[in-house]
Amino acid sequence: MPDDTNATVLALGRLTVPELKQRYAEVFGEPTRTNHKQYLVKRIVWRMQALREGGLSERARRRAVELADDAEIRLSAPKAPVAGPGTVITAAFDAGRPAAFPKPGSVLRREYKGKVIVVRVLPRGFEYEGEVYRSLTAIAQKVTGAHWNGVSFFGLPSARGKKGSEADE
Repeated sequence: MPDDTNATVLALGRLTVPELKQRYAEVFGEPTRTNHKQYLVKRIVWRMQALREGGLSERARRRAVELADDAEIRLSAPKAPVAGPGTVITAAFDAGRPAAFPKPGSVLRREYKGKVIVVRVLPRGFEYEGEVYRSLTAIAQKVTGAHWNGVSFFGLPSARGKKGSEADE
C-alpha cells in the first residue's frame, strides 16, 4: 500500500461517522445508509484508489457483463415441494438439542410453589401461557423471577446426557 494510501486511511480513521458519511457522498456521488465506520473507511479508500488508478479495465468490465448475462436471476422464491407418490420430505436436523430432549408437540409439566407450569415444545421455541419463548430458561425466569437454567428447572436431560436436578421449590 503506498504511503499516501496509509495516510488517507489514518486520516479517515480520525473522522466521525457523520463526517465519513459526508465524505462517502462526495466520493460516490450518493448518500449511504450505513453507520459502520470501518466499512465506510474501506469503501472510501477503495473508491479513491479506483478513481486515481482508473478502476477496472475494459476487458474486466466486458467479462463482468458476460457473467451477469449468463447468470440465472431468480425473481421469486422457490416453491415448496409438493408431496406425492415417491416423494421424500425430510426435516431439518436440530443439532442444538440432545436426542433425549422432548420433541416438538411434547408437553412439559412442573409444579412450582403450588402452581402447575405447563409448557408446550414447539419446533422453534416453547409456548407458555399463550406466549412463545425462545428458551426454557426464559420461561423459568418468568415463573420464578430469578435466573434459572431452564433444562434443570424442568428436570430434562442436559446436553451432556445427564438428567437435570429437580429445582427447589
